Amino acid sequence: MIIRPRPHWLRMLFVVRGSVLPDILPQLAAATLFAMLVTHLHGQVLQWKVPLNFVPFSLAGLTLAIFLGFRNSTSYARYWEARTHWGTLLNESRSLVRQASTLVDAPERVRELTMLLAAFVHALRHQLRGTAADDDLRRLLGADLAAGLASVRYKPAMLLMMAGRWIGDRRREGALATVLVPAMEAPLGRLTEALGGCERIASTPIPFTYVLMIHRTIYVYCLLLPFGLVDAIGTMTPLIVAFIAYTFFALEAIAQEIEEPFGIAPNDLALDAMSAMIEAALRESIGETLPEPPHDPDRILLT
Repeated sequence: MIIRPRPHWLRMLFVVRGSVLPDILPQLAAATLFAMLVTHLHGQVLQWKVPLNFVPFSLAGLTLAIFLGFRNSTSYARYWEARTHWGTLLNESRSLVRQASTLVDAPERVRELTMLLAAFVHALRHQLRGTAADDDLRRLLGADLAAGLASVRYKPAMLLMMAGRWIGDRRREGALATVLVPAMEAPLGRLTEALGGCERIASTPIPFTYVLMIHRTIYVYCLLLPFGLVDAIGTMTPLIVAFIAYTFFALEAIAQEIEEPFGIAPNDLALDAMSAMIEAALRESIGETLPEPPHDPDRILLT
C-alpha cells in the first residue's frame, strides 16, 4: 500500500510509483503506434478506406465508461470490505484481551490467549497470501505448539478454536464465571465472521466472463478508434487515441489490482504492517514493552 503525502499537483502528473502506468505501458504504446500507422495511411487498409466516423465511438465510449465505472465500484467494494474485516480483527481481539485481563481470575494465563490471537492474525495473513506461517507461529506460540499446527490446513480457524478452548478451560477451572462466558464468546464469534469474510473475498473473484467482456471491448474500441478520428482531427489522432486508451487501460488495470486486496501490489492492503500493529497493540495491553518500529521517512510502500 502506498502511504505518502499528496504531492504537489504538478509533481503528481509525473508520479510513476503507485500508478498502473508501468503495467499498461506495452499495450498503451501498441495502441499509440497503431494509431500513428492509421494516421499515416489516412485510414486505409490495402487501398480500402475504412468508413468510420466518431459517432459510433461516442455511443460505445459512453456505454464502456459506465461498465468500467461499475466494475471499479465492485472492485473497490471488495477492497473496502476486506479493510473493514481487518479493522474488526483489531477491535475484537483488543476487546477479547481486555475482557480476559479484567474478568478472568487467572492473570498469569492471559498471555496465552494474547499470543493465540496474535498468531491468528499472522496466520490469516499467510493463508490469504498463500505463504508459510511457520516462522510467525514458532515465534509467538513456541516450537511445540507450532509443530502441532504444521499439518493443519486452516490454521486461523484452528487458532480461534484454541482460543475458545482457553475460555472453556478457564470456566471449568472456576477462574471465569459462567455468566461471563457469552460476553467473551461474542468477540470470538465476530472474529470468526471476519475470518469467513476474508476467505470469501479471497476465494470468490469477479466472474471471469464479465471481466473478459470488458477486456475485449476495451481493446477492440481502442484499435478501431483511430479509423473514426483520422478524418476529423488528422495528425492529432495518435495523441487523442493515447489519452483515451490510457484512461480505459488504466481503469481496467486499477479494477484488476484492487479486486484481490490481499496481495502485495502497491495498492493492495498492507497486511504485514496491519498484522504487526495488531500484535503490538495486543502485547502492549498485557504490559509487554515492545521496541519502537524503525522509522524510515523515505519508505512509502507498506506490504
